[in-house]
Amino acid sequence: MHDDRVSPLPSGSRFPGLRRRGFLAATGAATLGAFPLAACGGSGDGGDPRTGGTPRRGGRLRAAFAGGGASETLDPHRANLFADAARAKALFDKLADYGPGLAARPRLAERWEPNGTLDRWQVTLREAVFHDGRPVTAEDVLHSYRRIADPREAFRAKASLEPVDLDASRATGPRSVEFVLKRPTAEFPNVMAAFGAYIVPAHAGDFDGGPVGSGPFRFVSFAPGRSAVFRRFDDHWDGAPYLDEVEFVVANEESARVNALLGGQVEYAHELNPTTARAHEGKGQIDVVRLRNSAMQAFCMKTDRPPFDDVRVRRAFFLIADREELVDAALSGAGETGNDLFGKGYEYYADGLPQREQDLEQARFLLRRAGAEDLRVTLDTSAVAAGFTEAASVFRDQAKRAGVTVDVRMGSKDSYWSDILDGGTLCCYRSGAMPIESHISQRLLTGSTTNATHWRHRDFDALYRQAQSTRDTKDRAAVYGRMQRRLHAEGGFLVWGFADWIIGTARTVRGVEANAPANTLDWARFDKVWLA
Repeated sequence: MHDDRVSPLPSGSRFPGLRRRGFLAATGAATLGAFPLAACGGSGDGGDPRTGGTPRRGGRLRAAFAGGGASETLDPHRANLFADAARAKALFDKLADYGPGLAARPRLAERWEPNGTLDRWQVTLREAVFHDGRPVTAEDVLHSYRRIADPREAFRAKASLEPVDLDASRATGPRSVEFVLKRPTAEFPNVMAAFGAYIVPAHAGDFDGGPVGSGPFRFVSFAPGRSAVFRRFDDHWDGAPYLDEVEFVVANEESARVNALLGGQVEYAHELNPTTARAHEGKGQIDVVRLRNSAMQAFCMKTDRPPFDDVRVRRAFFLIADREELVDAALSGAGETGNDLFGKGYEYYADGLPQREQDLEQARFLLRRAGAEDLRVTLDTSAVAAGFTEAASVFRDQAKRAGVTVDVRMGSKDSYWSDILDGGTLCCYRSGAMPIESHISQRLLTGSTTNATHWRHRDFDALYRQAQSTRDTKDRAAVYGRMQRRLHAEGGFLVWGFADWIIGTARTVRGVEANAPANTLDWARFDKVWLA
C-alpha cells in the first residue's frame, strides 16, 4: 500500500452499541449546509478545544473510527488501519515516536547513543512495567523486533527494521540493548519510531483475548469490528491517563461518525471530510480540530517511460499546475499549497526553495522543446482517497489551457495502490506523515520497493548513503538539501498540496493536540485527553 497513512477500509458502516432510536435521532440532526469556513480549530465561542480549565480525572471517552470488520486484531505488529494504530498506542509503547516535525522522540528508550561510525547504537530503556507488573527489559525489545522481522510474516514495520542485524544485536544489561546495523545509519531513531514497531512481552501469545502491554491503558474487552474498551493503567511510566476508560467504536461511514458525535453517542470522531468540517465549524455543537500537514497530495509521473522520461515534460507539468486552485477545489480549502517536495514543515525540509507558480507560457515552451506540443496522457485516479477524483478533473482542465489533453481513468478502490506502482504513466497519489529520510529511502532509491515515480539514480543513492553516514546534523541537513533541490528541479512527484486531517470532538473534550500530524506521537493521545 502506497498511501502510507493508515487508511480505513471502504466497507459499509457498522455501529453496534448505539441504540437504533438514538442513532436515527442523530442522523436527523446532521443536516449539512453550505456554511462559510470558520477559524481553524476553534470552538463556537472562540475557545480552543485543546485547552479549557484544569485537567480532571474520570469518565469514559467514546471514540469512533473506521474499522476493518471481523478480521480486526489487537496485535500491534499487524496494525494497518487508523483504528488499529490508535488501539495499539493505547495498549503498547514503542522505543521512540515522531514529534510534530517528524523527528524521533524518546518513549520507552530513555536515551540512545551511536558509535563513531554510526553502525552500532546503544539504547538504554527507562524504568517501565507491563500491565502484569513485569519490568520492560532488553529481552522484550529484542523479542519484539525479531518477531517483526520474521521472514514468514508480513508485519508492517519489517521494512523499517531492515537496517538492523538482529542476529548480532544483543542485550548488554537488563535495560540496555546494543543494536548492530548492517551499514551506517544516522537516522536509526526513525527505525525505533517506525509505524508498528511496538514492544511486546517476550512471552506474549494471545493478543486478542487479553493482551498485555506497557501502554497507558490496559485491556478490558474487544469485539472485532465492533468495539474495544481499555481502562487506565495507573503505573504507566509517563503518568496515568486522566480518563477512567476509553472505548473505541466502529463506524465505517463518515456520516455515521458525525451523526453519533452530534447525537452525543461518542465524544470523538476520527477523519471528517472538509465539507463536514465547514458545515459544523464554529456552530457551537462540536469542536473541529485540524491536524496540519498530515497528507501530501500529488500527481506521480513515471520518470522512466514516455513522456515523462524527458525532464522537460516533467518541468512543464510542474508549471501547468495551479496549486491554489487544486487545494481550493479538491480539498475544499482544507490544506495548503505544496512545492513539489514531500514533508512541508518536517525536519530537513528545504523551505528555502522558491514557491513554484503556474506558468502556462513557459510550460508550452518546454513542451515544444520536447516535441510534445500535442501531448495526450492518461491520468489514473480513484475514489480510494478524498479529493482524488476532484484533483484529476481540475488538473485536466488546467492542462487543457497548456495544450495538453489529459484523459482521466478511474481505477478500483480495492487495487488502486498496487495498480499504480508499476502501471500507467501519471496518477493521483498521497502520503501520510513520515520523516523525509523515510520518504527518500522507501520511495526514491534505486532499490526502494514503493518507488512509484521509478526515480532511479545511482548518484542520488550515493547522496543518501552520504547523509546516513554524516554524524553532524547540520552537515546531514545540507546533503538532504542537495537531494531536495534536485527533486524540485527534475523529480517525478508534482506535490500540489498538503491536506489537513480533521477530527471532531464533543465540546466537553479537552487535551486534543492540534500540532500533531496523523500517525505522530500526539495524534490519538487519549492518555492526555480529559472530559470537562
